[in-house]
Amino acid sequence: MASSQTSIFHNIFFFFFTLLLLLSCLNKSYGREEIFANHLHHHVIAIKSLLPATTCSKVSTRGIKGSPSMLPLYNKMSPCSPLSNKDTLNYTQFLIQDQSRVHSIHSRISRGGSFIGPQQAKLPANSGSSLGTGNFYVTVGFGTPKSELPVIFDTGSDLTWIQCKPCVGGCYAQRDPIFDPSKSSTYSNISCSSPSCSQLSSGTGNSPRCSGSACVYGIEYGDQSYSVGIFGTETLTVSPYDVFPNFQFGCGQNNDGLFGQVAGLIGLGRDKISFVSQTAPKYKKLFSYCIPSKSSGFLAFGVTSSVAQFTPLVTDSRGPSFYFLSLQGISVGATKLAISPSVFSVGGTIIDSGTVITRLPPSAYSALSTAFRKAMSSYPSAPALSILDTCYDFTGLQTVTVPKITLHFAGGTDLNVAQSGLLFATKTSQVCLAFAGNTDAGDVAIIGNKQQQTLAVIYDVAGGKLGFGPGGCS
Repeated sequence: MASSQTSIFHNIFFFFFTLLLLLSCLNKSYGREEIFANHLHHHVIAIKSLLPATTCSKVSTRGIKGSPSMLPLYNKMSPCSPLSNKDTLNYTQFLIQDQSRVHSIHSRISRGGSFIGPQQAKLPANSGSSLGTGNFYVTVGFGTPKSELPVIFDTGSDLTWIQCKPCVGGCYAQRDPIFDPSKSSTYSNISCSSPSCSQLSSGTGNSPRCSGSACVYGIEYGDQSYSVGIFGTETLTVSPYDVFPNFQFGCGQNNDGLFGQVAGLIGLGRDKISFVSQTAPKYKKLFSYCIPSKSSGFLAFGVTSSVAQFTPLVTDSRGPSFYFLSLQGISVGATKLAISPSVFSVGGTIIDSGTVITRLPPSAYSALSTAFRKAMSSYPSAPALSILDTCYDFTGLQTVTVPKITLHFAGGTDLNVAQSGLLFATKTSQVCLAFAGNTDAGDVAIIGNKQQQTLAVIYDVAGGKLGFGPGGCS
């Protein structure tokens, strides 16, 4: 009897022990799943990685070694940039300048491509630390013999131009010697009667004029920067293997504004006078870039990626040169926000290399900000920074956990914003969500370069599509 009772006791003990062990395993398993889910939908970000770099940490890009048509790409203010002037950047001014560009784009699109000046946020044109019409540049060659010159690359512009002698109306200070067309054996003016001259209206937003028989262009930007000069042709050298004779460009003799120390601008829009259109026989209207977070990236021509997800490019008659996309939704963490796709279709959406902070329709931004604030409720808030109103104080912290943000486009294509594209930091006590809302629901939404960082962004203009690939700069 005693033996039987002992056996029953052992069986009961074994049953409960097994049950407890099973429950423990289930709890541990659930914990692992919870941790995995948290990792899947959140970034754990080191606070020091949010602050501007003070030293250069260059990385090798995959494409530069493999293709001569890939150019190193730098942020003008990066420590890695040969043009960096080491000045302290005024972040409020930086964001105001970004807003002035946005006003310019909104004005051009709302008026069917014509230019009007900024509605507000007027700035002096003598700021040494300004980012002007764009903040990333590459170096290409002009003329024979060749002059290697740094130029801003801008998908929101069409005309390529550089500063030229003689500076009749004045030129801003640039790092390299100003280009002298009289010393190039391949330079020619374009005549006023040429069909090429008449194309300037669509590419610059202003009607061309004449100086004698020479075609004169004039272009101005939302931050009141401008370039005026002779429209001409010259040999453009991208690499020793890629040389383009008779390339149409602006030889600027009266230039001023927020260009830093670069020599000019290379226009990557869709107009007939853009670099993309003029080099189409060679590059097939195909280019890509990777905008770096802190080091260097690249701008590539004629190459693509097999790992990219593509979404259709849309042509909009209000701004046919811009790269319109069909943005359809936004997710924060694991949750797709309850935003109707019609919210994005009212004003449309473009992707732009020169705008820094992504702009969204007011109701879409409100939904994004609300969801982000809810996910970040454990962190103390901080005052707004200019156009950025969702800010936090991370003083004393080593890391923060931030929800991932995904932009959903037509065709099932997602832009998974890298962790470097989520937050804009001036100091640890003021770190803000790097998105802003438009004032009007009818204004075009803009995918800025902050949210494009570290991705390979592929423009297949001839194929009518645009793609996003991971790890583009590494």
